[in-house]
Amino acid sequence: MYPRVKFVLFVGGITLSAEGKAAMGAGGDSAGTTRKTSWKKDPEAVQENILTIATEEFAAHGLAGANINVIAQRTSTSKRMIYYYFEGKEGLYMRVLERVYSSLRESEKALDVTSLDPVPALKRLTEATFDSHVNNPQFIRLVMIENIHNAEYVKKSDIIPRLNKAIIDKLTDVCRRGIASGVLRKDADPLELHWMTSSASFYNVSNRATFSASFGDSLYSEPGQRRIRQRVVDMVLGAVVIGYEPHQKSE
Repeated sequence: MYPRVKFVLFVGGITLSAEGKAAMGAGGDSAGTTRKTSWKKDPEAVQENILTIATEEFAAHGLAGANINVIAQRTSTSKRMIYYYFEGKEGLYMRVLERVYSSLRESEKALDVTSLDPVPALKRLTEATFDSHVNNPQFIRLVMIENIHNAEYVKKSDIIPRLNKAIIDKLTDVCRRGIASGVLRKDADPLELHWMTSSASFYNVSNRATFSASFGDSLYSEPGQRRIRQRVVDMVLGAVVIGYEPHQKSE
C-alpha cells in the first residue's frame, strides 16, 4: 500500500494543508463578500457607477455595439445585476440617454435670468448652451447616435421632452419681455433661437475631429474657442436684438 501523501500550499510564509486551503476558500473570500456587501449597503452608488461606465460604452459603441459583459466587468458587478436594476440593455441605454439630457439641461435650468434685462439674459442663455455642449462630449455622441436611428429612444422617453421644455420656457420669457420693451424684434421666436444656438454649439463639438483634420485645429485652441463662443452670441443676438452691434475682434 502506498503511503498517504499530504499536499500543502505555501502562502506568504505559512504552510496550509489542503483542508486549510479549502477552509480559507470557504470562509475567507473577502473580495466577493465585500463586493456583495457594498451592493446591499449602497445600491444607489452601484447604479450610478453602472450608469457612468455605460455612458462611456454607449457613447463609444452605440446601443448595438456596447457589451453588457464589458460594463459588468468594468463596474465589478454582473450582467444579472445590471438586468435587475435596468431591466435589460435597452432599459440601461434609455436611462443613460435621459441622464445625459438631464445633466445638460440642469446646467441651463439652474440659470436665473429673470432678474436680467432681455438682452443680457439672452446672451447668458446662449453662452450657457454653448458651454454645456463643450463640457458634455458624450451627450453629443449619444445624440448623434440617436439621430442615425431617427430618435428611436428619445421618442420613447417621457422625461426628455420635459427636460428640453425648460430652456424653451426661459427663452419664451426673454422674448416676451424683450418684445414688450422694444429691444427685440417682434418676430423673435424662442424655438428658432434655441435652434440657432444648439446647431452652432453642437457642430462645434460633433465635427471637431473632421474639421480639424481638414482645416487645422486653430479654432479649438483656447483663444479660438473664445472667439467662436462670441461669434455664436453675435449670431443669436444679431438675429433678434434691434440695433445690435457685433463684438469686435480683439485677439
